Amino acid sequence: MIRAILFDFGQTLVDSANGFRAAEKEAQNKIFSNLSLTLWDDFLSNYRRIRKEFHAKSIFSRKSIWNEVYFYYCLEPDLKRLEVWENEYWERVKSETVPFPETVQVLENLSTEYRLGLITNTQGQKASGKHRISLFPELERFFEVVIVAGESGLPPKPDPAPFHLCLDSLGTTPGEAVYIGDDWRIDICGAKDIGLQPIWIKHHSVRRSWPDIKTSVPVITSLNQLLDLDRVLD
Repeated sequence: MIRAILFDFGQTLVDSANGFRAAEKEAQNKIFSNLSLTLWDDFLSNYRRIRKEFHAKSIFSRKSIWNEVYFYYCLEPDLKRLEVWENEYWERVKSETVPFPETVQVLENLSTEYRLGLITNTQGQKASGKHRISLFPELERFFEVVIVAGESGLPPKPDPAPFHLCLDSLGTTPGEAVYIGDDWRIDICGAKDIGLQPIWIKHHSVRRSWPDIKTSVPVITSLNQLLDLDRVLD
């Protein structure tokens, strides 16, 4: 019997895609200019490769990623400048983050029947405890437990620790909960590894290249489908 529903945050409850695209483009232009490079395509290829390598290790600090880009080009960056750019990056993401149209109504309905928890990775910002969920009190109020993994010694997803912490805080077990997330490696595989039933959300409004993976994991394209959870799980 399902007693709890756990959620990821970004691209699961809210759409940040446009904000990330704009923030990434701005950051790339700043670094390219500061490095005084001339071959944009080569730079972009190296930048994306380094970013991918960091994300594969669940390191999302833009300052760390950018520092490695400078290191690749044998230059030492101004770390204070990188901090300023990182703050500007996240302000741009925040400014263009909006809940999916159905999010509030779905959470409101689900909260009458299930205990709700949120497990999200920190984005590696300097100020801890200020994840974007705090900017959305209309969403945060539905969650009994909010876990920001990657802070205060708690490893980020897909490590099992944040999943177990959320379940323990809710007083439930993996067999009594489902986890909804958008990232195959971090969310879906992380949840499966501890015995949680994952549900993969590929929201229909998100412009994204989804991994081409054949899986028996339930897939939804709108949070509204969770209102008939038994049907999703069947």
